[in-house]
Amino acid sequence: MEFTAIDYSIFALLLVLSSAIGLFYALSGDRQRTVQEFLLANRNMSFLPVALSLLATFQSAVAILGAPAEIYRFGTEYWFLGCSYLLGLLIPAHIFIPVFYRLRITSTYEYLELRFNKTVRVFGTITFIFQMVIYMGVVLYTPALALNAVTGFDLWSAVLTMGLVCTLYTTLGGLKAVIWTDVFQTLVMFAGQLAVIVVGAQRVGGMARVWRLAQQEGKISGIDLNPDPFERHTFWTLAVGGIFMMLSLYGVNQAQVQRYLSARSEREAKLSCYAVFPCQQIALCLSCLTGLVMFVYDREHPLAPAQRPGSSDQLVLYFVMDVLQDVPGLPGLFVACLFSGSLSTISSAFNSLATVTMEDLVRPHCPRLSESRATLLSKLLALGYGLLCLGMAYVSSMLGPVLQAAISIFGMVGGPLLGLFCLGIFFPCANSTGAVVGLLVGLAMAFWVGIGSLLRSMGAAGAAPPLNGTALPAAGNLTTVLAATLLTPTPAPKSPTGLQKFYSLSYMWYSAHNSTTVILVGLLVSLLTGPTPAAAVDPRTIYPVLPRLLCCLPRKYRQKLCCGVVFPDEVRGPDPRTPTPADAAVKGNGVANGLGPPGRREKEEEEGQGYIRAAGAPTYALQETSF
Repeated sequence: MEFTAIDYSIFALLLVLSSAIGLFYALSGDRQRTVQEFLLANRNMSFLPVALSLLATFQSAVAILGAPAEIYRFGTEYWFLGCSYLLGLLIPAHIFIPVFYRLRITSTYEYLELRFNKTVRVFGTITFIFQMVIYMGVVLYTPALALNAVTGFDLWSAVLTMGLVCTLYTTLGGLKAVIWTDVFQTLVMFAGQLAVIVVGAQRVGGMARVWRLAQQEGKISGIDLNPDPFERHTFWTLAVGGIFMMLSLYGVNQAQVQRYLSARSEREAKLSCYAVFPCQQIALCLSCLTGLVMFVYDREHPLAPAQRPGSSDQLVLYFVMDVLQDVPGLPGLFVACLFSGSLSTISSAFNSLATVTMEDLVRPHCPRLSESRATLLSKLLALGYGLLCLGMAYVSSMLGPVLQAAISIFGMVGGPLLGLFCLGIFFPCANSTGAVVGLLVGLAMAFWVGIGSLLRSMGAAGAAPPLNGTALPAAGNLTTVLAATLLTPTPAPKSPTGLQKFYSLSYMWYSAHNSTTVILVGLLVSLLTGPTPAAAVDPRTIYPVLPRLLCCLPRKYRQKLCCGVVFPDEVRGPDPRTPTPADAAVKGNGVANGLGPPGRREKEEEEGQGYIRAAGAPTYALQETSF
């Protein structure tokens, strides 16, 4: 199972083309001379490249290895996760994107200061940085480790090559280079998976025979309507719990929101969200079909006991190298597919981390920073995070069994951050104290349940979790990482009770559980400490979900559901010149929290200038359209 010269050439071609894209955008256009061009691609991207970049961002190599292994071991029930994609993408398109895009923010966490205060913004930013720094080292190291174990591909050569190439094109080309390399790498990922499916199915008699044999072996799952949240995978767990995981990614995650904000218009941003839906379904289908082909092929061409992989993250690679070893270039294509997943995810992490560090931590303390220095600092931050990623990959290599817990942290943080944004967007009465306390309690709950589940499973079966195990609730594609990688199947444990039962909660419900905890605690603390006065809430930071769902109620009752916040489009009379309470709020020094008057924002948009900060202006002095 060794690479040929053709395989190495295909892999090298991936790296060269990815670097070339970065160099092209570093030397073309405005040459990344402004913060807006470097971090937001000048807000001039069309929907299709944004959509493919959204897909590639969290379609990591770990997911490419994990999802087929999940199907191989447990059957096609995981396929029902696709049911969650519809609402998981429609809700961001119609709620989160309009709010964020009209505020013309750069960092998602700028919203938290506009809605609450600077303290909440800093808490959210630090939480996100912690999440992504831990995650990016693992996502770089894990696939390289699996590849080394199966093919003998040098471990640290792979890690250093990926890390340095990714750092190069991210630092030089900015977000535009990241998006277009994501497009290229997505096509490589699809090509690699499709090649494996076609060749593998041909070796066992065609896809029809694959499906028939898988059905005979019980691998084609029916719809399990069991509502028990402690069951690892059921229809409700995947279709409903998956919605919250999708929202934590495609609704509020900086790496994804930054792509929405790079679109040339709100309509293009929404279209990108719509276009992700079929792409996600294709990616899920390819992963599931790979798992089925792998299962049938293994039944007819079993590996010798000495050759069988020690962990399930190696299953796909053993299968690929066995099936494709006689076809020159295809093993190299699949490795390019695998590393494309890593490159797209890591580059997104670098860029989003540079953005939040610059906009949330540097600019507020250096309001007079010039545009040229701010751009240079943004590039240095991207470079710094790239080097930090290599360091975190080395740390990951030292963790051993704790590596699983490190991966879990990514999922533990996603749910509480989703709850924090939902608290601000949907509940006008929530105050800053409630937001901070809710986030801290949500994080504590997430770590308690996640680490409790991990320790329980390790105590019950060495280092291998039970079938429900792992705490990775935040990423739709990443949910398989701990469910189906670095793990080996174990016998079903005895039915737990008490706290042990609580630790058995399906990992698919973690995001819903943790985000709900933040909302409930945040509302309770807000009511106890005094809800935010309606006059202090800018309506453009709120989405009145209850009044719109209950639109049949009389206006006075819908107004109560808004906690007294007045929305201009709901109270303005036939004459558009009629002033409203919201208009009064923007008179003089602007609306609450330092937002500029909507008329001026609309005028700027008509002139096509987009949002560019004046030198010396605080990062939080924003202007936006009216709701």
